[in-house]
Amino acid sequence: MDFGAAPEDEVFRSEVRTWLGGHAESGTDRRSWERTLGADGWIGLGWAEGGYGNRTATLTQQVAWAEEYARSAAPPRSGHIGENLFAPTLIAHGSAEQKARFLPPVAAGEELWCQGYSEPGAGSDLAGVRTAAVREGGGYRISGQKIWTSLAHEADWCFVLARTEAGSRRHHGLSFLLVPMDQPGRIEVRPIRQMTGTSDFNEVFFDGAHARVEHVVGGEGNGWRVAMSLLGFERGVSTLAQQIGFAEELGRVVRDAVASGAVDDPVVRERLVRQWAELRVMRWNALRTLGNSAAEPGAPSVAKLLWGGWHQRLGELAVLVRGAAASVGPVAWSAAAPYELDAAQHLFLFSRADTVYGGSDQVQRTIIAERVLGLPREPKGVES
Repeated sequence: MDFGAAPEDEVFRSEVRTWLGGHAESGTDRRSWERTLGADGWIGLGWAEGGYGNRTATLTQQVAWAEEYARSAAPPRSGHIGENLFAPTLIAHGSAEQKARFLPPVAAGEELWCQGYSEPGAGSDLAGVRTAAVREGGGYRISGQKIWTSLAHEADWCFVLARTEAGSRRHHGLSFLLVPMDQPGRIEVRPIRQMTGTSDFNEVFFDGAHARVEHVVGGEGNGWRVAMSLLGFERGVSTLAQQIGFAEELGRVVRDAVASGAVDDPVVRERLVRQWAELRVMRWNALRTLGNSAAEPGAPSVAKLLWGGWHQRLGELAVLVRGAAASVGPVAWSAAAPYELDAAQHLFLFSRADTVYGGSDQVQRTIIAERVLGLPREPKGVES
């Protein structure tokens, strides 16, 4: 695939810059910002099927939008799970009725989504799901717990991987359910306080929560196939946008190294250059596999291993180059007030999770070993 910019793509990129320059203001309410994006046609680029998106755009133009957004001072997105994970999965596996119901509100920025995959005790072993969904009348009664659920405290809906066949094991008997989050007494969301002092992740408890039978994507018992398809969409255009953010973080670390004098240390210089070179390799790899990950079953796992370890090492460098000053907060800490972190401290602490969430490094290496290299499969219990 040729990613050289065509004249029409340069016009598109210029339009994006102009729009972002007039709209992207810090401090904007995240839900209101999603509605602004939707109203002006910037959610669902390239959703040609059924006309559910706002604008037609080539894959190259989608990359241009994502990269320009990342370069701007635009607010963080709270709708990316619905747009980049749920919607492509629904387009691939959903019924016409499901697409007509759920895609337009995502494109308008009106409905936010979260992902109900990980569970306590199962870690990154997605096939170890124990959340149960029992058929009851015209729907399902769901009981169980999900954990590390990003933005569940803001979401209107959750796509939940649950076991709909009693007694089934591993990847058998799972279904992909669409569950409304506004069910008081049946769904409880508990924020998880992180080392950074923030709470982006949550525990979600389902106690008899209800999902309608027509809101099963891909049919009952086919949840594993749908869930695996979604994980493939997790590494796409958004990966390139993520790398723009990485480049900006690396630039800050280099500036800090120059200001502190740490750049005079040849070992530090070598590590900085290595970070830069590895980031370029990640970009080329992302461009190489973009839109073609189905032909390379290990591509998402390779990408996750690359960026997770790279970002964690950058976090370590961010505090290393500042020396003792990295241990001092931007404001005085006290027991009465939550502590605050500067950008380097936040990067260091938050990046400790990069090799765990989204599938741990151990799980990614196992996928590559089994599905790409053809090595013997790791024992995971008896298949039913």
